[in-house]
Amino acid sequence: MSIASNRKIKKIAVLGSGVMGSRLACHFANIGLQTILLDIVPFDLSDEEKKIPALRNRIVNRDLDSTIKSNPSPIYDKSFISRIKTGNFDDNMEWIKDCDWVLEAVIENIDIKKSVFEKVEKYRKPGTLITSNTSGIPIHQMMEGRSEDFKKHFCGTHFFNPPRYLKLLEVIPTDQTDAEVVDFLMNYGARYLGKTMVLCKDTPAFIANRVGVFSIMAIFHLMKEMDMTIEEIDAFTGPLTGRPKSATFRTCDVVGIDTLVKVAKGVHDNCPEDEAKNLFEIPDYVNKLVEHKWFGDKTGQGFYKKDRTNGANIIYALDTKTFEYKVSQKPKFASIAAVKPIEDLKERLNALNNQTDKGAEFLKKLGFHLYQYVSKRIPEISDEIYRLDDAMRAGFGWEIGPFENWDVIGVENTVSSMKEAGFVCAPWIEEMLAAGNKSFYKVEKGQKYYYDMLSKAYKLIPGQDRFIILDNLRMNHAVWKNSACTLHDLGDGVLNLEWNTKMNSIGGEVIEGINKSIEIAEKDWKGIIMGNDAATFSAGANIGMIFMLAIEEEWDELNFAIKLFQDTMMRCRYSSIPVVVAPHGLTLGGACEMTMHSDAAMVAAETYIGLVEVGVGVIPGGGGTKEMALRASDAYFNGDPQLPTLQEKFITIATAKVATSAYEGFNIGVLDKKKDHVVVNQDMLIAEAKKKVIELADAGYVQPVRRTDIEVLGRTGLGALYAGAAAFNVGAYASEHDMKVAKKLAYVICGGDLSEKTKVSEQYLLDLEREAFLSLCGEKKSLERIQSILTSGKPLRN
Repeated sequence: MSIASNRKIKKIAVLGSGVMGSRLACHFANIGLQTILLDIVPFDLSDEEKKIPALRNRIVNRDLDSTIKSNPSPIYDKSFISRIKTGNFDDNMEWIKDCDWVLEAVIENIDIKKSVFEKVEKYRKPGTLITSNTSGIPIHQMMEGRSEDFKKHFCGTHFFNPPRYLKLLEVIPTDQTDAEVVDFLMNYGARYLGKTMVLCKDTPAFIANRVGVFSIMAIFHLMKEMDMTIEEIDAFTGPLTGRPKSATFRTCDVVGIDTLVKVAKGVHDNCPEDEAKNLFEIPDYVNKLVEHKWFGDKTGQGFYKKDRTNGANIIYALDTKTFEYKVSQKPKFASIAAVKPIEDLKERLNALNNQTDKGAEFLKKLGFHLYQYVSKRIPEISDEIYRLDDAMRAGFGWEIGPFENWDVIGVENTVSSMKEAGFVCAPWIEEMLAAGNKSFYKVEKGQKYYYDMLSKAYKLIPGQDRFIILDNLRMNHAVWKNSACTLHDLGDGVLNLEWNTKMNSIGGEVIEGINKSIEIAEKDWKGIIMGNDAATFSAGANIGMIFMLAIEEEWDELNFAIKLFQDTMMRCRYSSIPVVVAPHGLTLGGACEMTMHSDAAMVAAETYIGLVEVGVGVIPGGGGTKEMALRASDAYFNGDPQLPTLQEKFITIATAKVATSAYEGFNIGVLDKKKDHVVVNQDMLIAEAKKKVIELADAGYVQPVRRTDIEVLGRTGLGALYAGAAAFNVGAYASEHDMKVAKKLAYVICGGDLSEKTKVSEQYLLDLEREAFLSLCGEKKSLERIQSILTSGKPLRN
């Protein structure tokens, strides 16, 4: 067994409680670690105040408190905050002697960092990991004067902010860092912290910022060169091309224009041999923003600003020529109109590449700049191309990295076009093409390979044994498919069903796919997973179909569709093979019901899950209401008053609660600690679900028996729940229609108008649930709510 596998992290110290340090402490607490957070003693204390511990810890406690209150939350569950212990450098540095990892996250000043390391050296036990969270200070410069053991266990660990949500963690060793330390951190970061791990060379800005900031600087210069507005640029550098919704200039505002300028200047000053050095020079209009201290969100204005006059949010965009703000206008381009209907990103990028208007020409030039630049960064900042792609996806939120993008539009054709436009790639690109290798990546037997510049051959991307990437399996023959679903063979007797509808909604073809896939799995397989590697698991049932049937008053057909959905969920629960669901991201309505009816769920920590049907004027109709009644019944114990437990389940549905993490999902009752498990790294979700299927099958899985012992409270529960709903109405928290929906919900969850507590079957409750759902579909106000979601994406209160 290797040394790396013996190393355990039980306790960590984070030194520096600023924006990054406090958020890092929260994320370490998220994964269950005892966490120490230290910062300086305030300089402005009087002699008497210096004797008061609370005042000596004022900075660290203020910073942590501010972080905990921030939105989005850095913590999975508020109870996890108790894992963080605060202190200061002067009084509590000795605490690090019990820590397995000491992470420095103080201000970006090498002298201050060195002074902190000097204190660390006094108390740190030999063998303890010591890392610096820096975005650009050369790692080797920080360890001058340190002991041999310190140097062996020291490297850079560059987390991206906010660390809970951004997946990138760059590890930057020095030539004196022990290989075991690097191997351990690369494994630990992926498995326990949920990070995309990128090994970097100790070069300025490392990988993600070097490439990402270059891309932004190229855009800054192209905007001026091509006489475009910031809204026009953002229209082409957002979701249209697989980039974040914040696109370019909104991202700059969020990150901080001053921060961006600092990184760009760092590259400009510290990379004298960089052939694109001139593009890292700050344009006049950006310098002017800095002079005005218009840094973006933190100062209230930057490239954009908001005006909340008269209660309405008006977005203004900066005109970089006049330096005046104007009401932001949505630009119109023929190229955008032509490709927007194309849902598949790769197809859309190819279509955009064939457009000829000004916006499309801008994209081509930006691509030429980027391809030229990344080709010349190999092997300067990395020997392997896949590390650049990993870094840009995980750190900057690109759906595909620069080399992957280049593959999509065709390497050979693009290189030819680049030459015509005066762009020159690194020589190794020409050598690759001349040898007959036409792409940077290829997939064989479900494994992805990258072109290695040094060996001039394709190599397997390492670490794939920990992941199952469905995209790599799509080239293989599917076990079964229809126009919406694909059933994959994952090996070892395990199947996986994925679907590709809009927002992965669950409609007729998906229902067909679930039933057919379970039927196939029951014949010759160990079990099945319902999972995908899309941006979201599923936004729930296809409400467009429900709306259409209700508007046309096709009640028999709607009744049939709802019963089919219920029966499908029950089939997930009562099949002869284990059914494991792998939710992540949005998991709403019907997708939540599917999760609740699984034999087990492997749930990504970043899962936003809930029964949200009341938001569109109906109740959960795919077994969700029944399941909450069942879970309430299972929670009762001898002498339990029962009503509080039932009220809790009722409120979860009636207020459309959505958990903002898997752990909150347990708190609101839509996840079950007895069968569901949290996976921090979403990339490992399908692989972990596969292990669970095998575990359940090998343990002798037996088809469960349908429940007939669900205790419902009848009129006793109805009276209390009706009274509670009425109180919300009186307090103006609920409309008359909200009241109607709530009463229908109460009727189902209490088992109907029964004179006393009774034990009923699941089918009895499903029938009540379906009847209530159908009746609400006939309500004008419910249809108005559904229509609002379909047309505007926004809930309607009526």
